[in-house]
Amino acid sequence: MGSPSTSLPTPTTEAGRAGLAAFLADPRRAVVALDFDGTLAPIVPDPDSARAHPAAAALLTRLARALGSAVIVTGRPAEVAVRLGGFAQEGGEQRFTVLGHYGAERWDAATGRVTAPPPDPGVAAVRRALPDLLAAESAAQGATVEDKGRSVAVHTRRAADPQGAYEALRGPLGDLASRHGLLVEPGRLVLELRPQGMDKGMALTSYLHEVGAGSVLYAGDDLGDLAAFDAVNRLRAEGLGGVLVCSGSTEVTALAERADLVVDGPDGVVGLLTAVAEAVGA
Repeated sequence: MGSPSTSLPTPTTEAGRAGLAAFLADPRRAVVALDFDGTLAPIVPDPDSARAHPAAAALLTRLARALGSAVIVTGRPAEVAVRLGGFAQEGGEQRFTVLGHYGAERWDAATGRVTAPPPDPGVAAVRRALPDLLAAESAAQGATVEDKGRSVAVHTRRAADPQGAYEALRGPLGDLASRHGLLVEPGRLVLELRPQGMDKGMALTSYLHEVGAGSVLYAGDDLGDLAAFDAVNRLRAEGLGGVLVCSGSTEVTALAERADLVVDGPDGVVGLLTAVAEAVGA
């Protein structure tokens, strides 16, 4: 991957410019919050082979020392995101946290432990039903299942017609999820069946209140990040400084339309964070 730019870009919106000014004016109350897949790690056909940008772990540790905190908010299990990101290798940074399963799980660098409530029984029921459902859908041939423990995701990127398989499965998977009290989270050629009651917006809001944040820079790339964008907008209306960053792709445009800044995928995110680190003296 190429060397990231270290020039700090100017947000295209007034709210974004105000949010960045607040972030830089009081770094000790500033939080960097990031999605994982598509934001720190490039999207790949096999989720297990995803890896964070090679500069990400050390860069986030630098930022966590200089800022109020750094946090990953992901649909992945927390332990998986920590492993794929190489975050545990950076040592016990007290202000670095991973919120996995949309906030249902939490890993803190200071302890190196994951805490979580018991899994939803609906996930086990869906896990048992999925093989028969996929076998009955001819358009789903080539779709793969990712078992996340607290949720189950169906990826269509390897299907003969990825978008066709995605559209064909939305209805049946929605019905299956509804029967077991779950919901379907759509993403970039992935449909995730997960428990209700938590999303990235709720997880991010709770975390920002917990740490007493004065500002936040949030970066994401997919539809699941819209809830976090909504949360930041609500908090901006209450006086929090906020910067919304889209890790751009051709597959999803909804975030780019609402972002204060659009960067070029994980390379662009790392470039932006490098510039932020230099600006705050990290």
